[in-house]
Amino acid sequence: MRRETQNVLLILLGGALVKIALNGDYLRYVKPAQQPWIIAGGAVMVVLGVVAIVRDVLGARAQARPSAPGAAPGPPGDAHGHGPGEGHHHAARSAWLLVLPVLAVFLVAPPALGADSVTRTEARAPQSAAAADAAVFPPLPADPVVSLPLNQFVSRAGWDRNGTLNDRTVSLSGFVVHSGGGTLLARLVITCCAADAYPVTARLRGGDAGHLATDAWIEVTGRVVPGTATKANGYTPDFAVATVKSIPAPKDPYEY
Repeated sequence: MRRETQNVLLILLGGALVKIALNGDYLRYVKPAQQPWIIAGGAVMVVLGVVAIVRDVLGARAQARPSAPGAAPGPPGDAHGHGPGEGHHHAARSAWLLVLPVLAVFLVAPPALGADSVTRTEARAPQSAAAADAAVFPPLPADPVVSLPLNQFVSRAGWDRNGTLNDRTVSLSGFVVHSGGGTLLARLVITCCAADAYPVTARLRGGDAGHLATDAWIEVTGRVVPGTATKANGYTPDFAVATVKSIPAPKDPYEY
């Protein structure tokens, strides 16, 4: 690969990072707090590529200047004594690997992790809850229907010794997973990036979610079945469904 091509690819790769950071696609890979670092990394790549191109252009102009009068002409070739066709055209095959992430960003839009990741990974309680044994959670708002992230719902179902979920109607959102003859509502929780994602799930009882397609996003209301979130079932509480509504997939599909 020619040096000029490497510099252009470096600029394209940096530009791709800035692009996904600004349009929100980075949320498929990392948590929101990483956005400034992605922008900074992409900007550095763009600056390095531009500086390298400018330096090469200035160097080429300097070599093209006529030599001083009276200077003895040297043998044909470059400053290192290489003749025509003997320059440093070393193979740089590894540099072509830069093309792959550029193409992945500009041509392919990989979806966020979904049902396949849930079925291949054992569901477990959120890490914050797993670190505590039986815990006291703050009371829920007095609203008739309380909206909760699924990981908080699972934490309360498994560890809240005061039973703050009991007899309360809550609203949850997630994607559909059909597993073991039942239907799960699932979300993936990440600590840093999609590579460390783990699922939290609730088993839906009643409603018509069983007829929905895998990975379909839904919002459900209903109540927890007390005592159903245990270590034996991966801390997957039963959720008695009252209503089911299809919703579009959120821009940020993960919980934290």
